[in-house]
Amino acid sequence: MTRPNDSDPVETRLKWTIAVVLDLDAAQLGDDASSETIPAWDSVKQMDIVLAVESEFDVRFTDAAIPNLTSYRILRQELAALGAA
Repeated sequence: MTRPNDSDPVETRLKWTIAVVLDLDAAQLGDDASSETIPAWDSVKQMDIVLAVESEFDVRFTDAAIPNLTSYRILRQELAALGAA
């Protein structure tokens, strides 16, 4: 899986980041991707996703936000709120 460029859309980079952590093809991740729809997205992978997204986008999520970052849509919204979009 080829890493997207920093100039690629946030959506592309976010899906790629999630896919790498979960060992999936980014094309398989729809906008509804979540811990509820992807069996591999367990609590350990949740933390791995959060850390990978923070690294990819050079952001830091608050401790209060982290337990709620359980879907592509929520992660996308949080990145927008942090100005990464």
